Amino acid sequence: METIRYEQTGNLAIITLNRPDAMNAFNYDMLRELSQVVEAIRINPDIRVVIFTGAGEKAFSVGADLKERKTLTEQQVKRNIYKIGEVFTTIENLPQPTIAMMNGYAFGGGMELALACDFRIAADTVLLGLTETSLAIIPGAGGTQRLPRLIGESKAMELILTARRLRAEEALEYGVVTKVVPSASLIEETGKFADLMLANGPIALQQAKFAIKHGMNADLQTGLNIERKAYEITIPTEDRVEALLAFGEKRKPIFKGK
Repeated sequence: METIRYEQTGNLAIITLNRPDAMNAFNYDMLRELSQVVEAIRINPDIRVVIFTGAGEKAFSVGADLKERKTLTEQQVKRNIYKIGEVFTTIENLPQPTIAMMNGYAFGGGMELALACDFRIAADTVLLGLTETSLAIIPGAGGTQRLPRLIGESKAMELILTARRLRAEEALEYGVVTKVVPSASLIEETGKFADLMLANGPIALQQAKFAIKHGMNADLQTGLNIERKAYEITIPTEDRVEALLAFGEKRKPIFKGK
Protein backbone atom coordinates (compact mmCIF):
# COMPACT_ATOMS: atom_id res chain seq x y z
CA MET A 1 0.00 0.00 0.00
CA GLU A 2 1.16 3.53 -0.76
CA THR A 3 -0.90 5.71 1.57
CA ILE A 4 -1.20 3.44 4.62
CA ARG A 5 1.61 1.80 6.57
CA TYR A 6 0.71 -1.25 8.67
CA GLU A 7 2.75 -2.93 11.39
CA GLN A 8 1.95 -5.70 13.83
CA THR A 9 4.02 -6.32 16.94
CA GLY A 10 2.73 -9.26 18.89
CA ASN A 11 -0.95 -8.54 19.49
CA LEU A 12 -0.64 -4.82 18.78
CA ALA A 13 -1.48 -3.35 15.36
CA ILE A 14 -0.24 0.10 14.31
CA ILE A 15 -1.84 1.88 11.36
CA THR A 16 0.01 4.93 10.05
CA LEU A 17 -1.52 7.45 7.65
CA ASN A 18 1.36 7.72 5.22
CA ARG A 19 1.11 10.95 3.22
CA PRO A 20 3.46 13.16 5.24
CA ASP A 21 4.09 15.56 2.33
CA ALA A 22 0.35 16.26 2.29
CA MET A 23 0.03 16.45 6.09
CA ASN A 24 -1.58 12.98 5.90
CA ALA A 25 -4.68 14.44 4.26
CA PHE A 26 -7.30 11.94 3.13
CA ASN A 27 -7.59 11.42 -0.60
CA TYR A 28 -9.76 8.69 -2.06
CA ASP A 29 -6.86 6.23 -2.41
CA MET A 30 -6.06 6.59 1.29
CA LEU A 31 -9.69 5.99 2.23
CA ARG A 32 -9.81 2.82 0.13
CA GLU A 33 -6.57 1.47 1.57
CA LEU A 34 -7.54 2.37 5.13
CA SER A 35 -10.83 0.55 4.63
CA GLN A 36 -9.03 -2.60 3.47
CA VAL A 37 -6.67 -2.59 6.46
CA VAL A 38 -9.43 -1.98 9.00
CA GLU A 39 -11.61 -4.73 7.57
CA ALA A 40 -8.70 -7.19 7.83
CA ILE A 41 -8.07 -6.19 11.45
CA ARG A 42 -11.73 -6.57 12.35
CA ILE A 43 -11.63 -10.33 11.71
CA ASN A 44 -8.06 -10.98 12.91
CA PRO A 45 -8.18 -12.75 16.31
CA ASP A 46 -4.46 -12.15 16.90
CA ILE A 47 -4.90 -8.37 17.12
CA ARG A 48 -6.02 -7.17 20.55
CA VAL A 49 -5.31 -3.41 20.47
CA VAL A 50 -5.04 -1.00 17.52
CA ILE A 51 -3.14 2.31 17.32
CA PHE A 52 -3.74 4.94 14.62
CA THR A 53 -1.16 7.66 13.95
CA GLY A 54 0.29 9.87 11.23
CA ALA A 55 3.60 9.71 9.40
CA GLY A 56 6.13 12.48 9.95
CA GLU A 57 6.35 14.99 12.77
CA LYS A 58 3.88 17.66 11.66
CA ALA A 59 0.47 16.06 11.34
CA PHE A 60 -1.80 13.29 12.55
CA SER A 61 -4.07 14.32 9.67
CA VAL A 62 -5.38 17.67 8.49
CA GLY A 63 -8.53 16.08 7.07
CA ALA A 64 -9.71 16.00 3.48
CA ASP A 65 -7.18 16.61 0.71
CA LEU A 66 -8.39 20.01 -0.47
CA LYS A 67 -6.14 19.92 -3.55
CA GLU A 68 -7.89 16.75 -4.66
CA ARG A 69 -11.26 18.14 -3.59
CA LYS A 70 -10.93 21.08 -6.02
CA THR A 71 -10.66 18.63 -8.94
CA LEU A 72 -13.70 16.52 -8.01
CA THR A 73 -17.24 16.67 -9.32
CA GLU A 74 -20.10 17.01 -6.85
CA GLN A 75 -20.80 13.31 -7.31
CA GLN A 76 -17.19 12.42 -6.48
CA VAL A 77 -17.29 14.67 -3.41
CA LYS A 78 -20.37 12.77 -2.23
CA ARG A 79 -18.51 9.50 -2.91
CA ASN A 80 -15.61 10.64 -0.71
CA ILE A 81 -17.89 11.80 2.10
CA TYR A 82 -19.74 8.49 2.08
CA LYS A 83 -16.47 6.54 2.06
CA ILE A 84 -14.83 8.43 4.93
CA GLY A 85 -17.97 8.13 7.04
CA GLU A 86 -18.19 4.42 6.31
CA VAL A 87 -14.52 3.82 7.19
CA PHE A 88 -14.67 5.78 10.44
CA THR A 89 -17.83 3.94 11.52
CA THR A 90 -16.03 0.66 10.88
CA ILE A 91 -13.15 1.89 13.05
CA GLU A 92 -15.56 2.91 15.81
CA ASN A 93 -17.16 -0.53 15.66
CA LEU A 94 -13.92 -2.54 15.71
CA PRO A 95 -14.14 -5.15 18.45
CA GLN A 96 -10.60 -4.30 19.59
CA PRO A 97 -9.85 -1.19 21.69
CA THR A 98 -8.45 1.62 19.54
CA ILE A 99 -6.09 4.50 20.33
CA ALA A 100 -5.45 7.63 18.29
CA MET A 101 -1.79 8.52 18.86
CA MET A 102 -1.96 12.18 17.89
CA ASN A 103 1.50 13.32 16.88
CA GLY A 104 0.64 16.60 15.15
CA TYR A 105 -2.11 18.69 13.58
CA ALA A 106 -5.54 17.03 13.71
CA PHE A 107 -8.15 19.05 11.86
CA GLY A 108 -11.44 18.18 10.19
CA GLY A 109 -11.44 14.55 9.11
CA GLY A 110 -8.24 13.94 11.05
CA MET A 111 -10.01 14.98 14.23
CA GLU A 112 -13.00 12.87 13.25
CA LEU A 113 -10.75 9.82 12.90
CA ALA A 114 -9.50 10.46 16.43
CA LEU A 115 -13.09 10.78 17.67
CA ALA A 116 -13.91 7.40 16.11
CA CYS A 117 -11.21 5.82 18.29
CA ASP A 118 -11.83 4.79 21.89
CA PHE A 119 -8.92 6.81 23.28
CA ARG A 120 -6.94 9.85 22.16
CA ILE A 121 -3.39 10.39 23.42
CA ALA A 122 -1.96 13.69 22.23
CA ALA A 123 1.53 15.12 22.13
CA ASP A 124 1.75 18.41 24.02
CA THR A 125 2.54 20.22 20.76
CA VAL A 126 -0.69 19.19 19.02
CA LEU A 127 -3.28 21.58 17.62
CA LEU A 128 -6.68 20.07 16.86
CA GLY A 129 -10.23 20.98 15.97
CA LEU A 130 -13.29 20.50 13.81
CA THR A 131 -12.63 23.46 11.52
CA GLU A 132 -15.03 22.70 8.67
CA THR A 133 -17.38 25.67 9.17
CA SER A 134 -14.47 27.97 8.30
CA LEU A 135 -14.57 26.33 4.85
CA ALA A 136 -18.35 26.80 4.56
CA ILE A 137 -19.06 23.09 5.17
CA ILE A 138 -19.72 21.00 8.27
CA PRO A 139 -18.03 17.95 9.79
CA GLY A 140 -19.17 15.08 7.58
CA ALA A 141 -17.46 12.02 9.03
CA GLY A 142 -19.20 11.84 12.38
CA GLY A 143 -17.92 14.98 14.09
CA THR A 144 -21.33 16.54 14.74
CA GLN A 145 -22.46 13.31 16.39
CA ARG A 146 -19.42 11.92 18.20
CA LEU A 147 -18.09 15.15 19.71
CA PRO A 148 -21.33 16.08 21.57
CA ARG A 149 -21.62 12.53 22.86
CA LEU A 150 -18.08 12.85 24.18
CA ILE A 151 -18.08 16.34 25.74
CA GLY A 152 -21.72 17.46 25.74
CA GLU A 153 -23.90 19.42 23.34
CA SER A 154 -23.00 22.96 24.43
CA LYS A 155 -19.22 22.53 24.34
CA ALA A 156 -19.39 20.66 21.04
CA MET A 157 -21.59 23.36 19.55
CA GLU A 158 -19.08 25.99 20.63
CA LEU A 159 -16.10 24.20 19.08
CA ILE A 160 -17.81 23.31 15.81
CA LEU A 161 -19.57 26.63 15.17
CA THR A 162 -16.48 28.70 15.97
CA ALA A 163 -14.11 26.31 14.10
CA ARG A 164 -11.80 26.84 17.06
CA ARG A 165 -8.39 25.21 17.15
CA LEU A 166 -7.41 23.83 20.54
CA ARG A 167 -3.98 23.29 22.00
CA ALA A 168 -3.47 19.86 23.53
CA GLU A 169 -3.91 21.03 27.13
CA GLU A 170 -7.10 22.89 26.19
CA ALA A 171 -8.41 19.75 24.51
CA LEU A 172 -7.73 17.84 27.72
CA GLU A 173 -9.69 20.41 29.72
CA TYR A 174 -12.62 20.10 27.32
CA GLY A 175 -12.48 16.30 27.60
CA VAL A 176 -11.67 15.85 23.90
CA VAL A 177 -8.46 13.90 24.51
CA THR A 178 -7.74 11.18 27.06
CA LYS A 179 -4.19 12.16 27.91
CA VAL A 180 -1.49 14.69 26.97
CA VAL A 181 2.18 13.67 27.04
CA PRO A 182 5.48 15.27 26.03
CA SER A 183 6.05 14.94 22.29
CA ALA A 184 9.34 13.11 22.82
CA SER A 185 7.66 10.37 24.82
CA LEU A 186 4.42 10.02 22.81
CA ILE A 187 5.28 6.60 21.37
CA GLU A 188 6.51 5.28 24.71
CA GLU A 189 3.52 6.54 26.69
CA THR A 190 1.02 5.30 24.11
CA GLY A 191 2.74 1.91 24.18
CA LYS A 192 2.46 1.79 27.96
CA PHE A 193 -1.23 2.61 27.74
CA ALA A 194 -1.75 -0.14 25.17
CA ASP A 195 0.18 -2.58 27.35
CA LEU A 196 -2.27 -2.02 30.21
CA MET A 197 -5.01 -3.43 27.98
CA LEU A 198 -2.86 -6.08 26.32
CA ALA A 199 -2.24 -7.58 29.77
CA ASN A 200 -5.95 -8.33 30.15
CA GLY A 201 -8.18 -11.01 28.69
CA PRO A 202 -8.77 -10.19 24.98
CA ILE A 203 -12.29 -11.60 24.89
CA ALA A 204 -13.11 -9.66 28.05
CA LEU A 205 -11.74 -6.46 26.47
CA GLN A 206 -13.97 -6.88 23.44
CA GLN A 207 -17.06 -7.75 25.43
CA ALA A 208 -16.55 -4.86 27.85
CA LYS A 209 -16.19 -2.47 24.91
CA PHE A 210 -19.30 -3.95 23.28
CA ALA A 211 -21.34 -3.58 26.48
CA ILE A 212 -20.26 0.04 27.01
CA LYS A 213 -20.77 1.14 23.39
CA HIS A 214 -24.16 -0.47 22.96
CA GLY A 215 -25.35 0.18 26.49
CA MET A 216 -24.72 3.93 26.18
CA ASN A 217 -27.32 4.14 23.41
CA ALA A 218 -29.98 2.29 25.41
CA ASP A 219 -32.00 2.80 28.57
CA LEU A 220 -30.48 1.48 31.80
CA GLN A 221 -32.40 -1.79 31.94
CA THR A 222 -31.57 -2.61 28.33
CA GLY A 223 -27.96 -1.71 29.03
CA LEU A 224 -27.87 -4.05 32.02
CA ASN A 225 -29.23 -6.85 29.84
CA ILE A 226 -26.53 -6.13 27.25
CA GLU A 227 -23.91 -6.29 30.00
CA ARG A 228 -25.24 -9.60 31.29
CA LYS A 229 -25.17 -11.19 27.84
CA ALA A 230 -21.64 -9.90 27.26
CA TYR A 231 -20.54 -11.31 30.61
CA GLU A 232 -22.03 -14.71 29.77
CA ILE A 233 -19.81 -14.90 26.69
CA THR A 234 -16.72 -14.77 28.92
CA ILE A 235 -17.84 -17.58 31.25
CA PRO A 236 -17.00 -20.64 29.09
CA THR A 237 -13.67 -19.26 27.86
CA GLU A 238 -10.30 -20.86 28.51
CA ASP A 239 -8.97 -17.43 29.46
CA ARG A 240 -11.35 -17.16 32.42
CA VAL A 241 -10.15 -20.53 33.75
CA GLU A 242 -6.53 -19.51 33.17
CA ALA A 243 -7.09 -16.29 35.16
CA LEU A 244 -8.39 -18.28 38.13
CA LEU A 245 -5.48 -20.74 37.95
CA ALA A 246 -2.94 -17.92 37.71
CA PHE A 247 -4.50 -16.17 40.69
CA GLY A 248 -4.23 -19.34 42.77
CA GLU A 249 -0.65 -19.92 41.64
CA LYS A 250 0.34 -16.26 42.21
CA ARG A 251 1.54 -15.70 38.64
CA LYS A 252 0.55 -13.61 35.67
CA PRO A 253 -2.06 -15.25 33.45
CA ILE A 254 -1.23 -16.21 29.88
CA PHE A 255 -4.28 -15.33 27.80
CA LYS A 256 -4.85 -16.93 24.40
CA GLY A 257 -8.09 -15.29 23.37
CA LYS A 258 -9.99 -18.54 23.65
